[in-house]
Amino acid sequence: MFIQTEATPNPATLKFLPGRVVMESGTADFRDAADAETISPLAARLFEISGVTGVYFGYDFITVSKENQEWQHLKPAILGSIMEHFMSGKPVMSGPSMTDELDSDVEFFDAGDESIVLTIKELLETRVRPAVAQDGGDITFRGFRDGKVYLNMKGSCSGCPSSTATLKHGVQNLLRHFVPEVQEVEAV
Repeated sequence: MFIQTEATPNPATLKFLPGRVVMESGTADFRDAADAETISPLAARLFEISGVTGVYFGYDFITVSKENQEWQHLKPAILGSIMEHFMSGKPVMSGPSMTDELDSDVEFFDAGDESIVLTIKELLETRVRPAVAQDGGDITFRGFRDGKVYLNMKGSCSGCPSSTATLKHGVQNLLRHFVPEVQEVEAV
C-alpha cells in the first residue's frame, strides 16, 4: 500500500491519501481521542500517536493535525498507523459520523430566506467545497441571518492561519457576487 502525503495551507495539518475511499459518504471530524474512541478505530489509533490533536476524514483523504512536533518525527508513525489499519480490514467508522449528525441539526435561517439559502448551499457544494477538499478540509453551511452567512470550518481549515483570508476574500466575494443579499461571511 502506498500512501501519498500533501501539504495543506495549514502548517499544523498534513493530508494523507491512502489511494482508496476513506468515507463513502459524509465526513468525520475528531478534535480529541475521547470523540474518536467509540466511533472510529482509525481515528482512535491516530490519536495514540503523541502530538496528534485532530483527525478529519474526507471521501478519499485523511488530514491529521499536530501540536508543536515536527512532521519529520510524526509522519512515519502516522503513515504506519494508517497502513496497518487498512491492511487489518477494520472499518474506518464503527459508529455514526458525529459530523453528519451535527450537519443535519444545527442550521438556522428564516423561512423567507429559503431560496437564498438554497443558492448559497449550491454555490458552497459546487464551487467552494471541492476546492477546500483539495487542501484537506471542508466548509459547511450553518446559517444565514441579516445578510450574514455562518460557515463551519473543518479538517485542515479549522485553525488554519489562512482560513480568514479564504473566507473573507474567496468565499465572501463569491457569495456576494451571486447572491446580492449576502453582506458578510463568518466562521462559527
